Amino acid sequence: MKFIGIIPARYASSRFPGKPLADLGGKPVIQWVYEQASKALATVMVATDDARIYDCVLGFGGNVVMTSPNHTCGTDRVYEAYQAFCATNSVPVDEDIVVINIQGDEPFIQPEQIEALMACFPTEIATLVHPFTSNVTWEELANPNYVKVAIAREKCAENESVIGKALYFSRSVIPYVRGMEATEWLQRGQHYRHIGMYAYRADILRTITQLPPSALEQLECLEQLRWLENGLTIRVAETHYASIGIDTPEDLEQAVEQLKKQKNVGK
Repeated sequence: MKFIGIIPARYASSRFPGKPLADLGGKPVIQWVYEQASKALATVMVATDDARIYDCVLGFGGNVVMTSPNHTCGTDRVYEAYQAFCATNSVPVDEDIVVINIQGDEPFIQPEQIEALMACFPTEIATLVHPFTSNVTWEELANPNYVKVAIAREKCAENESVIGKALYFSRSVIPYVRGMEATEWLQRGQHYRHIGMYAYRADILRTITQLPPSALEQLECLEQLRWLENGLTIRVAETHYASIGIDTPEDLEQAVEQLKKQKNVGK
């Protein structure tokens, strides 16, 4: 089974236009993502709809493909880029390939996270979760921007990071802990935060791009609910790396501080 990484990267963003090109320690954010992903994958490519990002990736020696500006989600952009990869390399679209969708605003993605996704296969779709620790505040747990996941636990003899299958994703806190004050829920049961990185079997990636929006997806504004509603399996691996996504200029400042800490540790 062959694994390839595709990084969807748009210039337009309501909260932080041009964030893939934002400078982080002397390199654009998209270069950080590309280089980190390349530590785990032999084939990585950026999928963009903007000439500035395209030229930037070529400038640092990366692989990049120009995609349509009309895609409404990153998954569709990833599939177009995958089709381009197949055409360029004379590979059948439904070949035994797993496509890993790597967020273009995650400069500190770890190779171990990608390897954890790879360990989920064989399956249809895989994703990552991060456990909420007991010192997290209720406000953080209840934050609707932190998507929570309910998981059917399973043991994986090959890799202990693979912990089960996703039952549901929600912006609400799940599971609900009956009979306890909400502020004590983390003391009772394990809650997981979704990390928005996916791996898809190539034929499944084609399938999900053809599915119409679903009822639960539209209510929660979570695309992965469409896949669950259509009976697809999403296997889950646990990562203990905290995710720092660049969604706002303030996030970039946080990433700069994180980079400084890493450099100090390395001294």
